[in-house]
Amino acid sequence: MIQVCLNGSRGAGDGAMVPLSPDALADSAAEAVAAGAADLHVHPKTPCGGDSLSPRVLAPTLAAIRARVSVPVGVTTGAWAEPEPEKRLERIRSWTVLPDHASVNWHEEGAEEIAAALIERGVGVEAGIWSGTDGAARFAASPLGPKVLRVLAEVTDTSAETAEGTAHALLTDLGPAFGRPVLLHGEDGGAWPVLRLAGRLGLATRIGLEDTLLLPDGERAASNAELVAEGLAQYRCAQRSS
Repeated sequence: MIQVCLNGSRGAGDGAMVPLSPDALADSAAEAVAAGAADLHVHPKTPCGGDSLSPRVLAPTLAAIRARVSVPVGVTTGAWAEPEPEKRLERIRSWTVLPDHASVNWHEEGAEEIAAALIERGVGVEAGIWSGTDGAARFAASPLGPKVLRVLAEVTDTSAETAEGTAHALLTDLGPAFGRPVLLHGEDGGAWPVLRLAGRLGLATRIGLEDTLLLPDGERAASNAELVAEGLAQYRCAQRSS
């Protein structure tokens, strides 16, 4: 399974190909799904371009995307969108339209409470376990571990030379991960090496403008769809070589 991460924390300064508005996100989602993406991860944006957990921002974004595609749609709950855990909880409990799943970064303050609130509302939880944090240890001790939808093994090492080694170390730290499916991905310079590793290991992965603006040859990607198409080609090639 390849998930497409449509925009992340990127903004207008990263290029016109980064979708920000509900309509732009819907267009990009439709193109990415046509290219082979089976799942979506999106950061709903305010008109000013900031990540938001507000129901007034989330609802139109989800509605626009779901009008164009039928695959699951997930959103972020990252602390940068709402720094105070109590306010993050308030936002999630006030959602009028629910995503299919939401990512929860386990190293962030309030992660357990955020995940519990999502599960209570019937929203699948993607447990974000970042390299270089204590997320894996916290997750291993969590009573919610067996209840999450999947684990996002997020390699924050952006070096093309070392990201694969960091990914192996992160997977070792995760251990059995309560038997939950693991989606392995990297970012920036580490995005493509980690995607190929996921292919060799037979793990789900993701690609999109959140994770990288560049194709494997260093050329700037024109769209999420182009990244997904290349990601599938790289993934399948890695599978065959394993």
